[in-house]
Amino acid sequence: MAAAAKLAVAPGTPTTTTRHRVSTTLAASSATPTTVSLSSLQHKQEAAASTEVVAPAGVRAKAMVTPPLACMWQEVQGAGDWRGLVEPLHPLLRAEIVRYAQLVAACYRAFDLDPRSKRYLNCKHGKKQMLQAVGMHGAGYAVTKYIYAAPDVAALPKGLGRSCSKSRWIGYVAVTSDREAVRLGRRDILVSLRGTVTGSEWLANFMSTLAPARFDPGDPRLDVRVESGFLSLYTSDDVSGKFTTGSCRNQLLSEISHLVAKHKDEEISITLAGHSMGSSLALLLGYDLAELGLNSYPNNGNGGASIPITVYSFAGPRVGNLEFKDRCDQLGVKVLRVVNVNDPVTKMPGVLFNEGARVLAGRYELPWSKACYVHVGVEVALDFFEAGDIACVHDLQAYIDQLLKCTDDITVGSDSTMDEGGVRGRVVASMFEPWRWQMAAIRAGELMQALGI
Repeated sequence: MAAAAKLAVAPGTPTTTTRHRVSTTLAASSATPTTVSLSSLQHKQEAAASTEVVAPAGVRAKAMVTPPLACMWQEVQGAGDWRGLVEPLHPLLRAEIVRYAQLVAACYRAFDLDPRSKRYLNCKHGKKQMLQAVGMHGAGYAVTKYIYAAPDVAALPKGLGRSCSKSRWIGYVAVTSDREAVRLGRRDILVSLRGTVTGSEWLANFMSTLAPARFDPGDPRLDVRVESGFLSLYTSDDVSGKFTTGSCRNQLLSEISHLVAKHKDEEISITLAGHSMGSSLALLLGYDLAELGLNSYPNNGNGGASIPITVYSFAGPRVGNLEFKDRCDQLGVKVLRVVNVNDPVTKMPGVLFNEGARVLAGRYELPWSKACYVHVGVEVALDFFEAGDIACVHDLQAYIDQLLKCTDDITVGSDSTMDEGGVRGRVVASMFEPWRWQMAAIRAGELMQALGI
């Protein structure tokens, strides 16, 4: 069944995320979503004057006289909350989204899933060869550290602690080469994190009660609450780890602090990219860095300015409550959420009780709204589905493929437009409704538990 992309901008409010759907150059009403057929994306306007943008992994995007990335990297990284870049999706932003998605996909290609291997559930390659080994020869980054994580054994069901307590490789930290830094306009420190693979990670995903983050000892901010399973993966120690010791958090904070100090005399950006569970950990890390002030230049260098933190979230679930979202906004953590509207993972936790259910008739805040999960940041929504491969709705490579199809030379159709399979997009979406209601019933217990009912 052919995929389709839609464009709609949800009315922006201080307590809801900004949503944009990819992508069209024509104006559209925010009240009535405009359906865009991706079947027309093969048409190219060869006669138009264009500038070619080539990403390190070979991604190509054509744009009308597009300025170099180095001249507008702050905007591409979210300095202006991506205003004017998402609707329509700017070619430079699209190329950067795809580039970071491919750097996350490298985690999956390098992850050893062979039980017979000595590196089982770890990276198959050494740091110096990893990106090249997975086909990213021109990525322009040098991997500086591998990152491992394990959930809190005490929080897992009885009998599972021993088998699930070991740390697993979940991603890497990297920094741009001199040549790539010139192309990007700054020295980019990258953290790339994969999604859920192991059994313990799946268990952690279902630990969906909200818990205080408590990242700053001097001001624990008990009202800032995040999903306990993600928090467990981020903060739990594994002293018996084969390749590393210490929590995922300590590994990341230590390495990023080291790289910031090393490049303190340069202009720096911190980019945190992750898929699914990895996007949740990336958001926790972004908040943590900003809350502790670790995104500041040492010795007040570079005019005392803060280093921008940008999270590229792919197929990410909700992470925390309204106070968590508000605090991320206050700290200037920029989050670009790339989601498939048919991906159920992006609806969790809080399938039923979320930012959309906080207020009654848009006026009255409900008494239990503080216990609701809320998305953070600006959303770029894709819309794709394959009848023969339901799992594709969450697959990172499918996300990348759809982004590569989202060009600016597309044709806008009406709600009655049929896709190549002859089925309307809303019919495909409705196939997920029974699943959503089942999850809603399960997640309803989250609110009751949070309120002590």
